[in-house]
Amino acid sequence: MSKSILITGGAGFIGCHVVRLFVTKYSEYKIVNLDALTYAGNLENLKEVENAPNYNFEKVDIQDADALDLIFAKHQISDVIHLAAESHVDRSISDPMAFVKTNVFGTVNLLNAAKKAWVGELDQHLFYHVSTDEVYGSLHDGGFFLETTAYDPQSPYSASKAASDHFVRAYANTYKMKTVVSNCSNNYGPNHFPEKLIPLCINNIKNSKPLPVYGKGENVRDWLFVKDHARAIDTVFHRGKPGETYNIGGFNEWKNIDIVRLLCQKMDQKLGREAGSSEKLITFVQDRAGHDLRYAIDATKIQKELGWDPSLQFEEGIELTIDWYLANEEWLEHVTSGAYQQYYKELYEN
Repeated sequence: MSKSILITGGAGFIGCHVVRLFVTKYSEYKIVNLDALTYAGNLENLKEVENAPNYNFEKVDIQDADALDLIFAKHQISDVIHLAAESHVDRSISDPMAFVKTNVFGTVNLLNAAKKAWVGELDQHLFYHVSTDEVYGSLHDGGFFLETTAYDPQSPYSASKAASDHFVRAYANTYKMKTVVSNCSNNYGPNHFPEKLIPLCINNIKNSKPLPVYGKGENVRDWLFVKDHARAIDTVFHRGKPGETYNIGGFNEWKNIDIVRLLCQKMDQKLGREAGSSEKLITFVQDRAGHDLRYAIDATKIQKELGWDPSLQFEEGIELTIDWYLANEEWLEHVTSGAYQQYYKELYEN
């Protein structure tokens, strides 16, 4: 096979879409999905490719440096797409060290494993680090995040991702490793673990449970359909310039409260409920500590240089997302059982 690509976090939300895309589109590539299968990693997300001849799964935590060395040797890894990360801001507030261990130590372990495996030919292999727009901080006075925007992380999560971005660039500078970084806005779509806003609301509306909204719901996010993000990752991996950063966004800003109301409206229609009934479930809760007001990505660079554009309008993407969750009740039941229910109670019901 022409490449043996290690995709970390491939059982997670964004990762599973990237794995499925690469496995089905590039039969000549060997795809190695490495995932620790923590609470958000779900192999059910990969049923459609699990028997593909070019797909391999390895249950490994990126905190295990020795195991990573073995994986690079076993599969003769030629390139890395690194998505594995702790990603929920609320969890980072309650347990910052878990984010340091996975997002910082784990990334450095992966960089070291690549450096050892590719010794003498670091310029022939790509280490692609997938990051977030949250590293840039919060926008208060208009404008957009550019690739040149100074980092200003405001939560333990975004600080850990900023640190991992810096390490990737430091390895490129110090060891001449071929790297690329992308920073993406909020994703939505199928397979999203229901602790995040959109799947949480879909699930709670379906079950007539309260819809917790932080503060007054005035926080603004730029939303991108997850399959468009996977397409962007494919584009950056194959056509991105080494050493560059690419911002990926949907040109699609929404206030949280407006998203929730839209979901209520759509769900009432699809469930045959009286119009406006689901909005009664909206419950405003104490605002998150250090809650960033607005994120907004300027994705002009990836558009002009690499020819990528979002393929879906938000209204179309949100319809597809709701329909997927309503058609996959068994998946939803599996991921919302046990430990997640306890976590939900601790986070929203106390």
